[in-house]
Amino acid sequence: MRTLIAAMLLASTVAAPVLAQEAPVTDVAQQDAALTLERVFGSPSLNGPAPRGAQISPDGRYLTLLRNREDDRERYDLWGYDRETREWRMLVDSEALGSGRALSEAEKMQRERLRIGSLKGIVDYQWAADGQALLVPLEGDLYLARLDGSVQRLTDTEESELNPTLSQTGAWVSFVRDRQLWTGRLGQQPAPVTPEEASELVTWGEAEFVAQEEMDRHTGFWWSPDDARIAVARVDESPVGVVTRAAIGATGTRVYDQRYPAAGTPNADVRLFVMNPDGAAQVEVDLGADKDIYVARVDWAPDGQALYVQRQDRLQTKIDMLKVDPATGASEVLFTERAAEGHWINLTNNYRFMKDGSLIWWSERDGFGHLYRFAGGSWTQLTDGEWMVTRLVGVDEDGGRVFFSATKDNVLAQQTYVLDLVNPSAQTLLTDKAFSNAVQMDGAARSLLVSRSNDTQPTQVYLADTTGERLAWIEENRLDASHPYAPFLASHRSATYGTVPAEDGTPLHWMMITPELAAGKTYPVFFQHYGGPGPQGVTRGWKGALAQAIVDRGYIYFELDNRGSANRGVAFEKPIYRAMGTVEVADQKAGAEYLKTLDFVNDDKISTYGWSYGGYMTLKQLAADPGLYAAGISGAPVTRWELYDTHYTERFMGLPSTDGAAYERSAAIEGALGITDPMLLIHGMADDNVVFENASELIARMQGEAVPFEMMLYPGFTHRVGGPKVSVHVWTSIFNFLDRNGAGPEVSGPATE
Repeated sequence: MRTLIAAMLLASTVAAPVLAQEAPVTDVAQQDAALTLERVFGSPSLNGPAPRGAQISPDGRYLTLLRNREDDRERYDLWGYDRETREWRMLVDSEALGSGRALSEAEKMQRERLRIGSLKGIVDYQWAADGQALLVPLEGDLYLARLDGSVQRLTDTEESELNPTLSQTGAWVSFVRDRQLWTGRLGQQPAPVTPEEASELVTWGEAEFVAQEEMDRHTGFWWSPDDARIAVARVDESPVGVVTRAAIGATGTRVYDQRYPAAGTPNADVRLFVMNPDGAAQVEVDLGADKDIYVARVDWAPDGQALYVQRQDRLQTKIDMLKVDPATGASEVLFTERAAEGHWINLTNNYRFMKDGSLIWWSERDGFGHLYRFAGGSWTQLTDGEWMVTRLVGVDEDGGRVFFSATKDNVLAQQTYVLDLVNPSAQTLLTDKAFSNAVQMDGAARSLLVSRSNDTQPTQVYLADTTGERLAWIEENRLDASHPYAPFLASHRSATYGTVPAEDGTPLHWMMITPELAAGKTYPVFFQHYGGPGPQGVTRGWKGALAQAIVDRGYIYFELDNRGSANRGVAFEKPIYRAMGTVEVADQKAGAEYLKTLDFVNDDKISTYGWSYGGYMTLKQLAADPGLYAAGISGAPVTRWELYDTHYTERFMGLPSTDGAAYERSAAIEGALGITDPMLLIHGMADDNVVFENASELIARMQGEAVPFEMMLYPGFTHRVGGPKVSVHVWTSIFNFLDRNGAGPEVSGPATE
């Protein structure tokens, strides 16, 4: 349900943070401009520049990133910053180089899985090992861009090259085409190195659906450090059930027979092989007798002498770390990570195999996510406390230092720290606690790339040394008079934060943005939620222009993180286990009841909105507590969990065959038939994630029982219903719905006699 998490944020466009400055702005001409929806979703972005994919070159000299254009916020070009000359320049102009060729369906689907389906131009790239060139995929073909400004086209085909990758030494280029893995020495014609399968349901080198959608694994092949061998996944989808999905467009309908592993049904058969770069000397990896498992992660040892595979069981209660001999495929269990009772295993990328043979590993074994070191068969805990390590940022192996992000100082504002492996309790703060920070490093842990924001400033990005000292701004994103948001600063309202107790007394964090409050006046509330396991919505980071536009219309904007959400530890997450649609609904109710105690809240006008899991939550909330909410907006909701995929659903709900009662309690349709409050249903009619059947079944049942509701459907749109014009339509529809049903702000009219 990584999908549902990201999709909710994309659909609402309550912005991914983008960039800012250090102190409150005092030098901006205060203009009281109207913050319209057209401007919120227009270009340039009101958040300022939104760089993506920042990387540091292998030699540390250059920092590269994808920068969006002022006149088209969704088109990205490749830019580079020379740390010696301190100059920026465009390395690849996507418009000048692009052919305009349409993407293949396979690449479109991969982009949907990565939540970048709406982006144009360059969406990914990779440095060559010598630091003199970059591999750039663009519109289905591959280019090699050199720092001298020259660009070499590597492929020119109608079919897209999926998962393009340079080998570890940079000598080889590889990709997936026509369901086979292709490799070739750089400058030579690549060739397929895996068999041409008779069945179209078998692919080599490509991640299966649930790996891309839910496991954050987007590739199916892995080069060894010396380029001597490649590990390649073979995926057979023939066991997976067929879902006939109608993508209803504006002028026609396309029908797809999609292999979709719904909860309780068979997954794809995934096998793993190791071979030479030309496909020779192929051996199969022994993944164990139980074939109903997930190949969660695959990594090579730094010296290339072993392959490590994380094998996750079907119910996601344990991970076996397999150590594989790449010459024979033989495997042994190095260790097993087990979930706490009544919990699940959270997959992570927070681990690092070290040159000395040890492993830095993230685990929730003590109830909170912390770092451990595994060496010589023994474990050493590196961090501890009632807080979460949220990211392993980097490891300086020569210096014996580990960099990590955590909620140690404030669960609402993550910071980054460094610890000494010899004395792990010696931990040094590297970021500014006035901001919420996200940090990454180059592979050798020589530099920090810090993205930070707070409630009053959009995100800024800077390069720092390993002490946290800023070396250079990447995007200062200064909120001066030239900033796109400057005309709207006069009406910008700061957030307030607090907690309310859940039924069991657990504190639940909330955030609120209010209009300028007038004495004796009450205001309607726009109560946004997600609700499902995974994301943390309440942070001290920049919320974006849409939240401010909602407040400008006269609403109080409110969010609350219920139990089940991330970064509060196992005890906070596990109440949702086998119980989706219960505890999180009760926690959101606690937020609504708190709002009703505030003398500036119109307690007859609290409306609830959510997308994806949040859309499901809206249905469950309206059904559970008639009259508590003035109205509800349900965007792209799951209505029956049997319709959603295996890896997400079974992690929290188990199998329908053995946990049928939990599935029955969690369903939204039967409860929705008793909804009496105004409800607006929104869904993209080509949704391939929360398939449209979720909505169509709900629509038919509510119509069949004469239950009144409103709906707004979007032909041709998938789970992401948005765009410069369509987003305006979505949000205008929402506000008009609230106004029609008496849940909007009071409108001042002319005086009457």
